[in-house]
Amino acid sequence: MIKVSVMYPNKTGARFDHQYYRDKHMPLVKARMGDACKYYTVDKGLAGGAPGDPATYVGMCHIFADSIEAFQKGFGPHAKEIMADIPNYTDIAPVMQISEVVVEK
Repeated sequence: MIKVSVMYPNKTGARFDHQYYRDKHMPLVKARMGDACKYYTVDKGLAGGAPGDPATYVGMCHIFADSIEAFQKGFGPHAKEIMADIPNYTDIAPVMQISEVVVEK
């Protein structure tokens, strides 16, 4: 299984609408990807590692799929529509990473 992480760096003055991201954007991603997206999670940054430090990321999601190929097959045909929705909730450029899930409990 793989995990596609999309992370939004916490920047002073940046805009991020958590409600829209949670209630509109991520359900759109899941609807378009169908079964290629096994499930997803949404995180809201609260704090950094040291007391008083701000969160490194204001928000992020993790999309779980069977393989990179399965993710690309589910996401690719809808990428334009999904990417066009980003300005509806943020002005932050996302950082992406694809990881192999080696432990899941």
